[in-house]
Amino acid sequence: MARIFVVANQKGGVGKTTTTVNLAAALTKLGKRTLLVDLDPQGNATMGSGIDKRQLKASIYQVLIGLADVVEATIVSPSGGYGVVPANRELAGAEVELVDFDERETRLKDALAQVDDRYDLILIDCPPSLSLLTLNGFCAAHGVIIPMQCEYFALEGLADLVNTIKKVHANFNTNLKVIGLLRVMFDPRVTLSQQVSAQLQQHFGDKVFGTIIPRNVRLAEAPSYGQPGVVFDPESKGAKAYVEFGAELIERLRKLDETQTS
Repeated sequence: MARIFVVANQKGGVGKTTTTVNLAAALTKLGKRTLLVDLDPQGNATMGSGIDKRQLKASIYQVLIGLADVVEATIVSPSGGYGVVPANRELAGAEVELVDFDERETRLKDALAQVDDRYDLILIDCPPSLSLLTLNGFCAAHGVIIPMQCEYFALEGLADLVNTIKKVHANFNTNLKVIGLLRVMFDPRVTLSQQVSAQLQQHFGDKVFGTIIPRNVRLAEAPSYGQPGVVFDPESKGAKAYVEFGAELIERLRKLDETQTS
């Protein structure tokens, strides 16, 4: 059975897509069958995986409204080797169209059930707002990975996101929980970054991943070449950190399984 994780943060520009793409590539390198679902109409995860969003025959839009299934829409990333259910601007229209559907919050969950045995991990890249698309991601997922910068406004946004997750857990998806917080774009020279990082560890304890993703130019350059940073420059600090994060996530899931079976 595939483990499904949403990479989410209601604040924009915090590295959600960079995290989703590089984590997918890292997990694939570590031998996990991985699928990335691009649920953002901007289609940045699609382009960052080396897939031209202007040339799609089928996308997540067609999947959500029932015109295609996940298998038909999936394209293998030519650079990363993982499966991608791509997105483009058409997806913005799904917000309006889904309102008229029965069980509109679980369209993605029902679609992904078809490929449950084909993948070990499914990662969902959500838009930076609480929309019907994001709600579909939350309803389909077993857990949420929250990438965040260590700065003051990020803490305020985190409180809102945790409240949102609690509401979705109570009303739509009782399996949903926070898997962990990932510190991204981290600059150890900035005192505020170190202070916020310490606050996160104090308040969230072992929910904070041990891996820290540094601020890294090579990670920022990689999307323009249609490659995850993990593939574009495997020796860069950022790429190595994402592979380390992939290994940490796999280990955390193994421990969770052991706890549940014992």
